[in-house]
Amino acid sequence: MRILSIHNNYLIRGGEDESRESEERLLREMGHQVDVYQENNDRVAAIGAVGMATRTVWSTEAYQIVTQKLQDSKCDLIHVQNFFPLISPSVYYAAKSQGVPVVQTLRNYRLLCPNGLFFRDGHVCEDCMGKFVPYPGVVHGCYRESRVASGAVATMLTVHHTMGTWKQMVDVYIALTEFARQKFIQGGLPADKIVVKPNFVHPDPGVGEGSGGYALYVGRLSVEKGLDTLLAAWEQLDTNMPLKIVGDGPLASQVAATTQRLANVEWLGRQPMPQVHALMGEAKLLIFPSKWYETFGRVAVEAFAKGTPVIAANIGAIAELVDHGRTGLHFHPGDPADLAAKVEWALEHPQELSEMRHVVRAEYEGKYTAKENYHRLMEIYALVRRP
Repeated sequence: MRILSIHNNYLIRGGEDESRESEERLLREMGHQVDVYQENNDRVAAIGAVGMATRTVWSTEAYQIVTQKLQDSKCDLIHVQNFFPLISPSVYYAAKSQGVPVVQTLRNYRLLCPNGLFFRDGHVCEDCMGKFVPYPGVVHGCYRESRVASGAVATMLTVHHTMGTWKQMVDVYIALTEFARQKFIQGGLPADKIVVKPNFVHPDPGVGEGSGGYALYVGRLSVEKGLDTLLAAWEQLDTNMPLKIVGDGPLASQVAATTQRLANVEWLGRQPMPQVHALMGEAKLLIFPSKWYETFGRVAVEAFAKGTPVIAANIGAIAELVDHGRTGLHFHPGDPADLAAKVEWALEHPQELSEMRHVVRAEYEGKYTAKENYHRLMEIYALVRRP
């Protein structure tokens, strides 16, 4: 097959960027030709506020680029990973003008919520869920803490809702979990067009020993990721278990301040993926304290591949990925005392934790390998391919 993969990269690289690159590499390894059209958010400042507002709704440049690419090559389909904010839904129309099917992976909740997270002021917010015009997001300035910027996103959502874009111009949506699929159905996307395919970890990083004696957090240092909950939990722990934190973000100064107060908390900043996987393999536990409706939880699956159990907030897709008592433990989201209690339980039950290491590795092998994912992706592509 020949696939045109479309993606708007983020300023700070995250799981979405890693997941789409893994998918493109896998397709190439399996003999398919993957062309790529991508944009980078470092162009936003140069384009300016007015230009961005217009481009977010409809990018003529992206429409022309995709049209030309499809005219120059006989692609079987386009696979849109992320169109926001520089590419826009205009690429759907470019594909349809050339008779090419459209697959869209739903890596966040942007089609339903201006900030893409269903999260505001430190808690879950569904005020825009199902609204034709997502005006609460504008009132609260949910995107970039700006009513102007939020208004541009809300305009994009309303215009394309009016045009029927979400229902008519996409052939298949890929949700990463059943939880996310149900949220999109609740928000008005057609249920018969949404299928589930998780992310995967490839190549297999191999099982670790879990002998490091520490807990590990990997991810963006931000409120929606539950960093405040994590740090507060370590303030309350009765034991002196070390915590290693990998990542960067807006709460970096708070993390740095905590390392000054607590000798058992270490901030490692950003790390290359091989080092992250090495840290995961030797960790006793991975902590996933998110407070928003994660659409997946790639870090948890990477931990599974290394044989490391996960203590996760009982919310969103991560609660679906982590099976309480089998592949890890759940704690009440936003509750540092409950997180501390779950960490202490794990330390007091080394035999159960050791058994979990075998179970999480089996979970990875059964659900999140490249082989399993490739078969599922081919099934999805077969739904839209022209005869």
